[in-house]
Amino acid sequence: MSTTSVRDVYLGTDSGATTSKTGGVFANGEPVSRQLRQSSTNSQLGTAAVVAGWIEGAEGFLKDNGLTWDHVAAAGLALPGPYQRYGVLAKSANLPESFVGWDFHSDYAAALAQAAGRPIPLQSGNDGDFGGVGEASRVRGDSQATVLLLAPGSGLGAAYIDARGLPLTGDQFAGMEAGHMPVPLHLLGGGLEKAPAFRCGCGRDWGCIEAYSTISGLPQYLDFFLPRHGGHELGASADTPKHKALSLRSRAQKGDALALEIFDTQARALGLHVANLAMALDPGIVVIGGGLIDPESTTPEFRQRYLDGIRRAAEPYLFPAQRERLRIVPATLGELSQSIGAALVALYKSRA
Repeated sequence: MSTTSVRDVYLGTDSGATTSKTGGVFANGEPVSRQLRQSSTNSQLGTAAVVAGWIEGAEGFLKDNGLTWDHVAAAGLALPGPYQRYGVLAKSANLPESFVGWDFHSDYAAALAQAAGRPIPLQSGNDGDFGGVGEASRVRGDSQATVLLLAPGSGLGAAYIDARGLPLTGDQFAGMEAGHMPVPLHLLGGGLEKAPAFRCGCGRDWGCIEAYSTISGLPQYLDFFLPRHGGHELGASADTPKHKALSLRSRAQKGDALALEIFDTQARALGLHVANLAMALDPGIVVIGGGLIDPESTTPEFRQRYLDGIRRAAEPYLFPAQRERLRIVPATLGELSQSIGAALVALYKSRA
């Protein structure tokens, strides 16, 4: 039986293209549970089905934790951008074309009110931003340090969290789309400064950091570095470029020289990006997320090598006080970060 007071819980939903994950926090910011409720997003069935899935996830999470709608004070929704305006979707790479212009905020607010029998205050925003809020809540402790999150995965998630615990969203809701800033290619080394800039899915041709720090760029790294490693088995492999790229993380754990060279270069690229962003944002803490620091996927030695590589690349370009005080730490929440972050934004905004 729950011991929470009425309206002491803040729900958070992290909506992906195929799966939505629901979590929540109490009024003190602590997670209700570290077990997320997962439900199908059903984007192929249209927007009404997506909203129904969000409600199903919320009701399931409440039931799983002995709670009811009477306990819910507010809710948050994390949804990938870009947006046309607040709560209205623009063209998304992973959602149907028919979703362009969808006022998801209004539709979900109406569905929440119907399910709860009363209006539920709702905050919505970019999933990367809300993931940053979740991670910042863990690493800041009792301080008001600002936090920069960089999370390389299939793309590069980025967020900047201010002293209030809220993300920088920007006037057009495109703030901290930092994955598409250019890398200083002349500093990467390894001959990459003389090669054509890596291609990025965004269409820019100036060498987006996303292409140099994430899974999406690994096939291009292989094209560049593999000829230097004569006799490497990937050179004779009939696997697709994608499968070759996805094998690199496990190869790196075993000391494969090619894989380590690639990930060391990714760490250097990300470190230079940290230095670039520190010039503008001056964070107190940098949180590095993504699969390369996942304890279930990488060894402690590899994670430390990766984080050390980021710091070594950043330090020469930081101001002296930043070199002394800036902390670069691994993310800790994993898949919880975006749903917990959405719930925390709902909590923080309720106090404003």
